[in-house]
Amino acid sequence: MKNLLTTLVLLAIVSLTYAQKMDNKNLEQRVNAIEDKMAIKEVVDVFSNLADTKEIDKQVLLFTEDGVVESITNGQSNVLKGREQLKQAFSGFLSNFQIVYHQKGQQTIDELTENTAKTTSYCRVILVGELDGKQMKTTLYTIYNDSFVKQDDKWLIAHRTSNFVWREVEEVN
Repeated sequence: MKNLLTTLVLLAIVSLTYAQKMDNKNLEQRVNAIEDKMAIKEVVDVFSNLADTKEIDKQVLLFTEDGVVESITNGQSNVLKGREQLKQAFSGFLSNFQIVYHQKGQQTIDELTENTAKTTSYCRVILVGELDGKQMKTTLYTIYNDSFVKQDDKWLIAHRTSNFVWREVEEVN
């Protein structure tokens, strides 16, 4: 009887120890996932901030070296590839505006692995610039679908599809 009791106590201790290790591993995985999600959100937010301040040199570093941006407007697609092409296109586009302002909306992380992620983000982009001698405000309603990769422990955008779903243009004083 004494041996049976000792065996049961040992089994209970082993089970609890194993369960605690499993909980710790599960907790570590959950913490890592939360940290990754926060880091991914940070990349998307910093992208918008750098666009607003027209710091394109820094902005393109948020993409992989061969990063791709596909812009869709009225069903027409334009594809840019590589940091240099992104830099030229972003700089050229933003040079048309004195004010650039991103208002971020909801973001979901649709898929997350140890080294890849897919996200959907909503954004309203407000652009103010001169056109034909008039101050014009253009508001773009945009959905970004991003594919991320983790390189050297840093999340980068590998592919962004920018779907400009609605555009409003109005004269401002």
